[in-house]
Amino acid sequence: MTTSSSERGVSLGMPELPAPAYPDDVRARLEADAREVIARYPDSRSALLPLLHLVQSEEGHVTRTGMRFCADMLDLTTAEVTAVATFYTMYRRRPSGDYQVGVCTNTLCAVMGGDAIFETLQEHLGLGNGETTDDGKVTLEHIECNAACDYAPVVMVNWEFFDNQTPASAKRLVDDLRAGRPVEPTRGARLCTFKETARILAGFPDERPGAVEESGSAGPASLVGLRLARGEAAPARVVHPRGGPHGEPQGKVHEPSPAEHLSSHDAPLETSASDPSHPSPTTARDGGASPRGFDAAGPTAEEGE
Repeated sequence: MTTSSSERGVSLGMPELPAPAYPDDVRARLEADAREVIARYPDSRSALLPLLHLVQSEEGHVTRTGMRFCADMLDLTTAEVTAVATFYTMYRRRPSGDYQVGVCTNTLCAVMGGDAIFETLQEHLGLGNGETTDDGKVTLEHIECNAACDYAPVVMVNWEFFDNQTPASAKRLVDDLRAGRPVEPTRGARLCTFKETARILAGFPDERPGAVEESGSAGPASLVGLRLARGEAAPARVVHPRGGPHGEPQGKVHEPSPAEHLSSHDAPLETSASDPSHPSPTTARDGGASPRGFDAAGPTAEEGE
């Protein structure tokens, strides 16, 4: 006995039609930007990654139309473009919010409270992984590693760092983002929207006054090993990467008070308190000192449309 395709749950409908083109005015503007990007490379196909960021800056995610545009500009097949766009997680394949809030849930951040932060934000926002709030402001996702283990647990918003987080500080962060209140990263320039971030990643300058100067560099804890390898003594106090929290010049040592945070959204340094049932060995041993503290001896692919 044979079964029909409909009984087997197999669709034999028409194949998907080609993606629609951008409106003429949008295409003309994107073509001018794309040619500027392509001119930077000896082989045009090397421009695919920044071009995907460019089309993402137009619609907030990489659409079939955007992939068709990249293929046309680089003389590639849409299959070649799709293979790249679906491989890298920085390219979104569905509409998303103005602010991509990524919570690191890799090993160190997880044990320092990252899992608790992610679960708290899911409940607080009523979202699952990769989902967006109804107001279109925040998309929540877990990230495998933010490459900032020395400030764990870490949250990133549009790829800017928010260090030393707790569930309470992360809730305050997303509430401020949704309310349009000022939000200052721990390190790096002030926040812009995800579309604006995508255009910067495509290789176009950040035109906001003062934003480039705010970019800063790696945080002090990240550089301790390098300084020790050079024979330098490890600093006993924290130097804020963009100057002190009270406006001291770059490089001037600032002695933070016990209640002071380096960012308007940093949590207290005793971040293991975010998961009281699993305190870190360092915190249990030293009575609550930050496990990131250091002294002179050194520091302790998603589916497409």
